[in-house]
Amino acid sequence: MTSPLPAAARLAWWGTSWLRGHVAADLVVDAVIDDQATHAVAGLGAMGLGGDGTETLVGGLARLRVEGADTIGAAFGVEGDPVGLGGPPAFNAAALEAGEAVVVTGAAMRALPGAPASVGLVPWVVGAATTWVAEPAGRRQLPDVGEADRALRAALPQTADLLAALEVARWRPEVADRLMDLRHRDGLDAPPGVPARCVELAARGLQALEIADLALEDDGGAITAAEAQARAQALRPLARAGRRALVAACSPEVWPPA
Repeated sequence: MTSPLPAAARLAWWGTSWLRGHVAADLVVDAVIDDQATHAVAGLGAMGLGGDGTETLVGGLARLRVEGADTIGAAFGVEGDPVGLGGPPAFNAAALEAGEAVVVTGAAMRALPGAPASVGLVPWVVGAATTWVAEPAGRRQLPDVGEADRALRAALPQTADLLAALEVARWRPEVADRLMDLRHRDGLDAPPGVPARCVELAARGLQALEIADLALEDDGGAITAAEAQARAQALRPLARAGRRALVAACSPEVWPPA
């Protein structure tokens, strides 16, 4: 069954749960692969973390665990809002191009001579195969769960009011329906260790991004260029809040204590 979560979110949740000993490896594979035929990890050897060439997803995660990794956090940055990314420029550029990435960390990793403080993994999809390419990653500045929650709760009604003023129901009735029924959203499957508050926040973040994407779909010229620009400006805060909510919900570094 296809998950509504992006690949980086699935890897962050299930990979972290496995690194911390909460789930078996086969559950990670089932959750992360989703509708893709294969997932692999490449580039760890070039970073001095052992291995050579490309290895399986579980093999790559196992190598990172041996090196002291215990946390995988997701990033969903876009141009102008690199949320979840902490550099260096090469990693940020690759993550922005892919639209998502994860950052693998662990207290023991920072103690390894010559090893990077964090390892970034960027997914590159070719056909039904996804390869997570490893690159050095810097320390991240993240929104905490409470901050992201408050920002999203504020953005939803503000966006609804702005879209109502733009007569959203005239050109996107399905968007108006979604805004009128914000309590209806699909539940998410999460592994042990993910706080219930983060599961709920991730679901609302996905809902916000879905509303923004739906409202920005091509309307076949039904509105003017000025109306389209006003629509995009109205949706920008909602999309930003949705991305930040998803990053916070999928970044164990800022999860509330169990």
